[in-house]
Amino acid sequence: MYKRLLGAAAVSCVAAGAHAQSNVSIYGIVDAGVVAERGGVAGSVNKVTSGVGSASRLGFKGTEDLGGGLKALFILESGIKVDTGESDVAGSIANRQALVGLSSDQYGTLTLGRQKTTMYKALGEVGDPFGLGYAGSSKNLFPLAGPNTRTSNTIAYATPSYQGLSGEVTYALGEQADNQSAGRQYGAAISYSNGDLNARLVYNNRNSDSAPAVKHDLGHNVLLVANYDFKVVKAFFAYGVDKGFNSAVLPVVNAYGYKDAPKPTTDSHDLLIGATIPVGERGTIMTSYIRKDDKQWDQDANQLGFGYSYAWSRRTSTYVAYAKIHNKNGAGYTVGNDSEAGSGDSAFNLGIRHSF
Repeated sequence: MYKRLLGAAAVSCVAAGAHAQSNVSIYGIVDAGVVAERGGVAGSVNKVTSGVGSASRLGFKGTEDLGGGLKALFILESGIKVDTGESDVAGSIANRQALVGLSSDQYGTLTLGRQKTTMYKALGEVGDPFGLGYAGSSKNLFPLAGPNTRTSNTIAYATPSYQGLSGEVTYALGEQADNQSAGRQYGAAISYSNGDLNARLVYNNRNSDSAPAVKHDLGHNVLLVANYDFKVVKAFFAYGVDKGFNSAVLPVVNAYGYKDAPKPTTDSHDLLIGATIPVGERGTIMTSYIRKDDKQWDQDANQLGFGYSYAWSRRTSTYVAYAKIHNKNGAGYTVGNDSEAGSGDSAFNLGIRHSF
């Protein structure tokens, strides 16, 4: 009897040890707000909408310790519309991220699946004081529409950090019959992070061909982003150069109903200067100025954005934000937020965000 108890205890300890090596968690963001948009062809638009500050999502992620500093990992993440309960992409179950890979403390991380582009991560993590959300989002003028946000069929490799330096490369296969180059996209990033300073240089290359016959020149983006925390204020900077077909797609085709619709530029420069300012222990002011310099059609635009977020706890915050775009020479840019492109040249947001 004693031997049986020892055996059962040993089996339980082994099982507990094996279970401790794996870690799976459920996470997400639930964000909804009241949005008032003005200035577009649709006139005054007032709505309750989802994902204003941060896109609402439900995700599953996990790791398994394989020993020797090597881990297996996965992420499955779906976008959700809190205002209706629907998926934010019909017919999709993990449209935001779906990846699996291996991570090594010594050699870096290799992942396969649907993933964020290096350009999207650079602006969201380093360059934009609004974190790509709220009315002041850099998405309104920087070229983050469509595949410049996420790519499917992607191979990504990220190096370990060495004295603050790290790198990442991504390659998304187009997987079109008769033309393996059509639809492919790749990117690269070099990052530096050391104390109060964060900086990242990014390159993005996009092939918009459609097999077998539709041909275009390549779209190229170079982006430099940085922020520095002065404690009383955190300063942000971003500068981008966009050249070639689909290097800077218009988020909305003709939001103002012009007789001659705005033209997407194939030669433009983007500039952002911004800041976040702590207010007390829980409040944060966000502000930025963004300029789109269209060197092809001279359809320039400027955006000024302001926002305030109050953290009731580590997980829950409320926010208010406003942004105004000034379009020039028939430009058609709109004030959106993290989940929507917007309908006019100004927008006001008031909402609540909870993460878990």
